[in-house]
Amino acid sequence: MPEPARPERVGHLTKGPLVLLSLNVIGAIAYVVVASHAWRIAEEQGVVPVTGEPFVWFAGIFPIVAIFSLLNLVWGSVLLARRQWQSGRLWLLTALAWIVAVLIDFAHH
Repeated sequence: MPEPARPERVGHLTKGPLVLLSLNVIGAIAYVVVASHAWRIAEEQGVVPVTGEPFVWFAGIFPIVAIFSLLNLVWGSVLLARRQWQSGRLWLLTALAWIVAVLIDFAHH
């Protein structure tokens, strides 16, 4: 009888949370890249009263934010249901990645 498959581990964590953290970092970078299209142009400071059309900015970032919010909500729910506190630390790191991305974006508006 074959032995049941076990998830691959890195240290004390399975690879799943590391993959999700990596995906979130990629998503945060994609957010900054898409949001950067609405950043003010330094040469136009004071000339153009509105920097970046807010509706265009929101339409660009909405799919990224919606997908990763749903992904992280499901991931967080699974962590709570299974009481996987070690993996929860990586989940909290994703929040840090998104906070940094938002701060970078807002600093340029």
